[in-house]
Parts: sequence; C-alpha cells; structure tokens
Amino acid sequence: MILWAGRYKIEQIKPVHIYVHKIGRLGTLTLFSAYINPHLGRLLEAIKLDKNFVRGEGCYLYDEQGNRYLDCIAAYGALPFGHNPPQIWESIESYRRSGEPGFIQPSALNAAGELAKRLVELAPAGLAYVTFANSGAEAVEAAIKLCRSATGRTGILATDNSFHGKTMGALSATGNPGYQEPFGAPIPGFSHIPYGDAAALAKELKEKPDHYAAFIVEPIQGEGGIVEPPSGYLAAVKEICAAHKVLLIFDEVQTGLGRTGTLFACESEGVTPDVLVLAKALGGGFMPIGACLCTADVYSEDFGMKHSSTFAGNSLACRVGLKVLELLTAGDGKMLHEVKQKGALLKEGLLKLQQQYPQLIKSVRGRGLMLGLEFNLDRHIYPGSLLGIMAEQNLLTPAISSHLLNVERLRVAPTLNGSAVIRIEPPLTITAEQCREALTALARMLECLSEGSTARFLSYLVRPANGQRFPRFVPFPPNKVTPSADEAEGRFAFLLHPLDLQSYHQFDSSLKNFSEAELKELTGKFNDMIEPFVISQAAITSAVGRRAYGEFIAVPRTTEEFISMPRQQALAELKAAVALARERGARIVGLGAYTSVVSMGGLYLKNEGVPLTTGNSYTVVAAVDAVNTAVDKLQMDRDDLTVAVVGAAGSIGKGIALLLSERLPRLILIGNPHNTDSSQRLQAVAAEIYRYQAALINQGRPLKKGGMGLILARCPELPPPSAPPEAFADFVQGAGRRLGLIEFSTDIDAVLARADVVVSATSSVGKIIHAGNLKRNAIVCDISRPANVSEEVDEARPDVLVIDGGVVEVPGLPSLGWDFGFEKGLSYACMAETMILALEHQYKHFSLGSSGVNLESILLTRTWGAEHGFKLAAFRSFNRPLSEDSWQKLLLARRRAG
Repeated sequence: MILWAGRYKIEQIKPVHIYVHKIGRLGTLTLFSAYINPHLGRLLEAIKLDKNFVRGEGCYLYDEQGNRYLDCIAAYGALPFGHNPPQIWESIESYRRSGEPGFIQPSALNAAGELAKRLVELAPAGLAYVTFANSGAEAVEAAIKLCRSATGRTGILATDNSFHGKTMGALSATGNPGYQEPFGAPIPGFSHIPYGDAAALAKELKEKPDHYAAFIVEPIQGEGGIVEPPSGYLAAVKEICAAHKVLLIFDEVQTGLGRTGTLFACESEGVTPDVLVLAKALGGGFMPIGACLCTADVYSEDFGMKHSSTFAGNSLACRVGLKVLELLTAGDGKMLHEVKQKGALLKEGLLKLQQQYPQLIKSVRGRGLMLGLEFNLDRHIYPGSLLGIMAEQNLLTPAISSHLLNVERLRVAPTLNGSAVIRIEPPLTITAEQCREALTALARMLECLSEGSTARFLSYLVRPANGQRFPRFVPFPPNKVTPSADEAEGRFAFLLHPLDLQSYHQFDSSLKNFSEAELKELTGKFNDMIEPFVISQAAITSAVGRRAYGEFIAVPRTTEEFISMPRQQALAELKAAVALARERGARIVGLGAYTSVVSMGGLYLKNEGVPLTTGNSYTVVAAVDAVNTAVDKLQMDRDDLTVAVVGAAGSIGKGIALLLSERLPRLILIGNPHNTDSSQRLQAVAAEIYRYQAALINQGRPLKKGGMGLILARCPELPPPSAPPEAFADFVQGAGRRLGLIEFSTDIDAVLARADVVVSATSSVGKIIHAGNLKRNAIVCDISRPANVSEEVDEARPDVLVIDGGVVEVPGLPSLGWDFGFEKGLSYACMAETMILALEHQYKHFSLGSSGVNLESILLTRTWGAEHGFKLAAFRSFNRPLSEDSWQKLLLARRRAG
C-alpha cells in the first residue's frame, strides 16, 4: 500500500478488472479501485477502510446504512469547520448570485487581492505579498522558486522526516526516501538535516556558504508523526538563517489557520519567516487553494513576471478563503480560544489513557487540535500473536484505525511518515461532548488491544462487529534466546510457512475462534501485506558439545497459496525471506515444506548470497529409520515384505528407495501420473538402486537380513558397480524384470494394496492414500507436507499404522520457540539437517535439486546426525503422539485382521 505496505508486495497485487455496467450499482471505492488506484483501493477494501460515505454534516459522516462516524481526520486539516458548513455554503451561494467572474487573468484579480490583503493583515508582521496556488504542494513549489530567484542560489535545505508535498520540488524537500526513490527524487540541489537540531543547521550552513537559497521547515511535523521541535527552535533557526543570508520558509500547510490554537503555529515563538506557506484550511473544506506569503525583499520581478497558474487565485476559491478568515477571527478570535480549550481537553484525556496503558501508548504529541498518539510497536508486547508481527512491520496503526472506524465508528488515520502514530485532527468546531466521545472510543479500543488477542481485535473484518465475547487469550510463552559472540557457534535460519489454515493456530492460538472460512478470509486480507518475519529462535547444543543458534523465518503463505500464485511472485517472497535470514547473520538457510518445492529444490534461490539446504538428505534418513523401527517393533518378517514408495522419482523418494533396499527385498516405485516422463525416471531410479546393491555386494561385507542384496548376490547378470549406466538400464529391462524385485507404476490405486509398507514423499496436496487402497496390516510412513494420508484412515482402518514421518528428536530437547505442533525438543528432519550443517560449519549448498540429494549426502547427514545426538522421535500419528493405549489397540486390530 502506498501508505503502509511492505517492500515488494505493491508490485505484486494483480490488476483489478471490474465490469461496471454488468454489475450494477457499485460503491465509490469499488469504482476507485477499478478506475483510479487498484493498489490502494484493494488494500483499503481488505482492511475495511473503504467506507462509502454518502453524507457529511459537521464532525460526522454517514454511510449508506445510516451509521454515524465521528471524523477526527478532517481531511488532514482541510476541514476546519467540518463537513458542509452552512457559512461556507452561503459564501458559495453568494458568489453564484453575484455573477462575479471566476477566471479573468491577466486582468486584476479583485477577490484574490482582497484575500491577499487580509492574509497580510493577519500574518506575522513583515510579510507583504501573496502568491496563490491550488494546493499546499504548489505553494511549496512557489516558495522554492521565490527563494531561488531572490538569492541566485539553488540549494534547498530541509529536514529528515518532513513532508512538503508530492510534486517534484516539494517531494525533493520531503525527508522520506520511500516517497522519493520511485520518482527520481530528490532532484539535485536538495539536502536534509535532523529536525529540531539548530546546531545541525548552523553546521550545514557554515560548511556550505553561498550554496543554500532557503531552509524549509514545519513548525510541527505533521506527516512525520506530530513531532514538535524543542522550545526556541524556530527562533534559533531564524537567527541562524539570517546570519548566513539564507531565507527561511515555514511550511504551515497543516499547522496554519487555527489548527494549533493560534492563527499560525510560528506565533508561539513570535518568529516571522521570510516565506510562509498555507493551504488546507484556507479552502474551508471545499476549495483547492494554497498561498505563499513572503516579505518584500524576497519578492522579485523575475518571479512576478514568470510565475503563473491558470486556476490559482480564482474568484470562487478566494471568496471562500475570505469567509474562512472571517470565521476564524470572529469575536476577537473566539474559535481559536476554543481550539485551545478543546485541544487541552483531548490531550488531557489522551495522557490519562497513556497512564492506563503505558505498554501500548509511548507518547502523546502535539498541541491544539493537532494531536498524535504514538504507539509502542515493540513486537514483544503482543507475544504469540499476529498483532505483534503487525506492530513489527508497521501495520498495527492502520489496523487500529480500521478497528476504530468499524467497531467504534471513530475516524482517525496514521501519519504518512510516522508509522507508529495515529493523528487526531478533528474539525476546529468539534464540541467538548464529541471530544469525550472520541476518548471513550479510544479507551474501548485500547482495552481490546491490551489483551493481545488477534481474534478479538480483528474479528470485525470477517464477522459483524456486535460486541461478541471471546475466551481470554493466553499466548505461547516467548523463547528468549540470543546468539552468542562465540565464533565457534554455528548460525542457521530455517524458512517455513503455514501448511494449511490450521497451522496458524500453532502460532496464534486466538485464531482458533474463527471458522475455516473466516480464517481464510482474514489471512487472505493480510498475507499480501505481511512480509517474512522471524517467528522463533533456538539454541542447539549437540551431544559432543558443539553449539548453534538459529532463527525460524515464516513466509505467510499456505501451500494452497504457493500453488496458485505466479512462480515469480512466490520466488520474490522467498528471496525476501532468504535476505532477511542473511541480514540477521544466518550462514546456512534451510527451506521447509513448499518453499523447497516452489524454488525447485532451492536451485532458483542459490544465488541469494547465503548457502541453502532443502534438508532432504536427512529427511531420507529419518524416514528410513522410522520404517525400519516400525517393522522391527511389529516383528514383521522382512523376507516377505513389499515396500511402495510414492513419489519415488523425486529426490527424497529416490533416496528412501535406495536405503530401504538394504533391508527390504521388494520395491514398488510409484510416480506422478501427470508427468509424461515418469516411467523413464522410475526406471532410472531402479537402475541406481541396482548399482547401489552391486556396490554393497562388491564390498564383501555381510549383507543385511531381508535386503535386496541377498537375492541379487545370487544373480550372475547383475553388472559390476563400475559398469556404465546403459548396463544397469538393460538389467532393469531384462533380468531385473524377471526377478520381480522392483516394479514401476503411476497408478497408485492399482498397486498400493499389494504393499506391506508405504512411504509417501510427494509434493501433492491431495489425500492420495485412503482406507480403500491400503493392504491389511500395512505400515504407512507419510513424510509429505501437507500430508498425503486421509484422516479417515485413522477411524476406518485401525489395523494400519500411520506414522508422521520425518520427525526427529533434537539433542537436549531444547525449546524451538514455537512448537510446530510437536512436543518440546522435536523438529522435522529437514530442520534438523539445517541444524546439523550449522553444527558442522558446513556452510555450502547442500541437498539442492534432485542431484544434490544423493547417497553421499544422505550417508553424511546420517553420520553427522548420530554424532551430534539427533535421533528418531517417538512415533506420532495424525499430528499427535502415538500413545501406549493407541499402540495396544493397533496390535489388537492387526491380530483380528489376520
């Protein structure tokens, strides 16, 4: 989003195409999204800031349903008297009745002259001329031109965190690179110094004499977060600029005309600038108009003769401007006095809220009716909550604004540069009762936010905001682990993502309050805005005393989202996650679940400046250990067993088939029916298995009971391990086929029922293994994520042992900071491989692509893992530990099945 979104999501939002004439009546923001700004429009719609207001009256707005909202934005100060003030309408009607011409340049502009005269009368003493514009940004442009013309110098000095508009000159003066970089700003001649630092100004002007034409500064930074400078700052900069013959511009576009309780904010220090810029309130909430006031010394003939604007100074806008000044100064400035009173009332109430919620509110800023609430964006205030991630990524204040709008019907907004600050800038006509109404709404919001429950705070996004109750939120305790300064400590990161919607519960338990449809809608709203983030940390100490520190980095996309999104978008998000890991010190990065699939086993990410691993080699080790342990525990006769490997053409499936051939005699290799080359790939896997067995036989070591090698050792046609690939390919088609040790298929339902053991290692998201295609008393080891085994097997087939494969025990059973659905100290094998490589300081690409997972890498991780104390975890089935009671029920069911 232009206001709040992350580094790369903006470009990736797909274009919005709405067929207006076919849909019928559309809301204004739908039309806005369709025809004006699809990027901003879609994001406003996502977080329900897209209200369709149909009526405005005073400080209130009304939507199509007649709901009333207290407006404390007031168009960022452009609505001094609220919506549709009758006095301004009367001024407009009076103008219409008068018949006065609107555009009469180059003739004398009477209305403009009257307004200019009145502005000079009211402005700080010494300002003599007024140049009109159509906006604040245009007025800033005029100020820059005035000063350059008057001094003959081109340098313009501004402050960091400032905001002066979005035309090129004004944008160059704005102190926010985020707004400048896409447009080639700042253009030459613009520099910035810290705001509120008079010494920095003096130093800059001294070091660059005769360079700067002007110093432009806001008396209070508005979009910067309602930031007031130290007392005496304005007077100091006036003195410093005068000493260096640099002109001083006060940008009072937002602070001017009563907003702070005086007509001009600079009155608080009694300072007259060389140039004063106004806009916003001068239009009375109706007219686009800006004004640039300057001293006689600044105004030059060149500027007067060469600067002009078609619409600036038009009669209607100037008549409205005159009425604005009349209302502001009526009754000896009664309205300005009331602004001070109501501002004090609001600020006092805000300070009380800060005292009540000091962990949430960091500061209360501003004066008059230009106030700001600075929120504490420390993620640790909201542990185990999506709210903490939103705070960390500067998304919390937009969410707070949305909550206030939709739940409390209070309209506020974040400041553009100060992402932690919510502005409170109501119309100057707000009443004391309305101030208290706003404070009550803020108090209710803060009470809700203080609980830290994402579900309670954001429920209005997916269900009606009707005051429903939620269980008290109890977050997961944070894991406070930090890296040490010891160079010997390994450093790793591991990328993960929610496999499905239920995975979000493991991070934020409050989300269990939502139905699946509600959770899908909620995550769909935020996943385009949230960048990868560190979800937890862990410190690993191996059995031999080596240590490693690691961070788990979440990419907020489900498997379904990864599958459906364009590959380039998915890779962009993964690259951002890898960059985060690299920037935070990781020296090896693991790719979990679908991050490996999307990146082609890491090959598309191998040039991102840090070594990667898919973790697939140790996943093979863990899966084979699980199968062998289950076979032994169930006392199955290995000589009679047939193993089906689903996904055998993939790197993990191939590795599992290789190792299982050591101790089991017959294999069914099952490939993807949708791949046209599956048959050839499966035959290549079979050839590799036969070569591996030939090598084992050739070593002369005792072969393991039940293994394929015992049969092949009696087969004279088996080529020697040094034979060319063609020899083993011929063996697969000839003697191998006659032996019947390895079978191939792409029809899982046709062959699975003949397998005593099934290992599933696919990237499929479907439940391809079910009660109807499994053999009696089968063992199933499912290492696919998402799982390939249907949950109905749990109930319908009590004789079948289903193992959640690839789960290992980390040495010392350390907390990983997030349970991943496991008990403390357990992890997936792919995570464990990343830890093992960090412990070994193996900082190079490992297990990448299909060729990167090979016999050497598998055996290395098996050796390293055992040395460091990693081992197979106790069996889990369907995401829960397999209890002794469940084991006994399994044994009974298997005996009954025969």
